[in-house]
Amino acid sequence: MVSGRSLKATPPGVADAAPADPPARSPAAHQLGHRERLRERAKAGGLAALPDYELLELYLFRTFARGDVKPKAKALLARFGSFGATISASIEELKTVPGVGETAAIDLKLLHEAALRAGRDKIAKRTVISSWTALLGYVRVALANEPREQFRVLFLDNKNQLIADEVMNHGTVDHAPVYPREVMRRALELSSSNIILLHNHPSGDPTPSRPDIEMTKQIVEAGKALKINVHDHLVVGRDGVASFKALGLF
Repeated sequence: MVSGRSLKATPPGVADAAPADPPARSPAAHQLGHRERLRERAKAGGLAALPDYELLELYLFRTFARGDVKPKAKALLARFGSFGATISASIEELKTVPGVGETAAIDLKLLHEAALRAGRDKIAKRTVISSWTALLGYVRVALANEPREQFRVLFLDNKNQLIADEVMNHGTVDHAPVYPREVMRRALELSSSNIILLHNHPSGDPTPSRPDIEMTKQIVEAGKALKINVHDHLVVGRDGVASFKALGLF
């Protein structure tokens, strides 16, 4: 028995048609779209407008031709705390982050080295003490995120132009041994008339310690006997840069 409901006849051989689903996008297509959208945002608003994880993500596109690199970028920042600390980390430290291998770690260190050389170029052919802003920018890149204390010296000629920037010693998280005679010996080898001392505090606080002050006095006294002038001692931390001269410590 057939009910009173009217039935729409279906032509022979033709099945009832179900509504069509939209075509699914493959993961690769989705990621390609994300990459292009991020590049377009960078062009429209400028790189400076991007948050750290997106800037890092954009850079990692060059290392990882496919796939989602956002988790890697966020994991790197979570592990090291900031963009600067990420590119300052050692290759071995970078490789501890899941998904970051040798190639990605080297590429990130390349970015750090490029930033260092760009900063050094700004002070290399100028009178260093008259390019103080450029100098502070350079020392922050070089030292602010170092995990161990590092002591280095800027050796200047008699016109206060940079001859060399050399690491004199590495230390622990709170101490780097410094020998005034080694600093003076190297200054004489380079025919340096003036020097600027640099070291970092991995704790982040650039406030000079009592040992810092005593060691600086010893270097200043050693320099006087050889007519080598110590212009300043800069202590670098994530929280800023402390100048011995500005603090009246010598």
